[in-house]
Amino acid sequence: QVQLVESGGGLVQAGGSLRLSCAASGRTFSSYAMGWFRQAPGKEREFVAAISWSGGTTYYADSVKGRFTISRDNAKNTVYLQMNSLKPEDTAVYYCAADARLRVVVGNGGDYWGQGTQVTVSS
Repeated sequence: QVQLVESGGGLVQAGGSLRLSCAASGRTFSSYAMGWFRQAPGKEREFVAAISWSGGTTYYADSVKGRFTISRDNAKNTVYLQMNSLKPEDTAVYYCAADARLRVVVGNGGDYWGQGTQVTVSS
């Protein structure tokens, strides 16, 4: 079992930055691939970024490539999403996800989800 708790969301102006954190419980965190998804009002949840268990492989949605960076610290059981050059269209609830298989995380998130953290970007 893995429990995920996101933090770091908030209100920021367009062009600003935020760093989201996702703290995971469980001794096997380092064996899980991790990902970030987001859901804007009235829209379906969409993939944002994913990272392999080692951190050596990352994937990004085209809409965030070059602006967002996913990373992880296995010693702290935490995955991060550094978001730069934020745009109003990045406004959404951001969710952390975990699964033993990276392709599953990229595809639909996987077995474990956090409760989400709100990110609002004002124009």
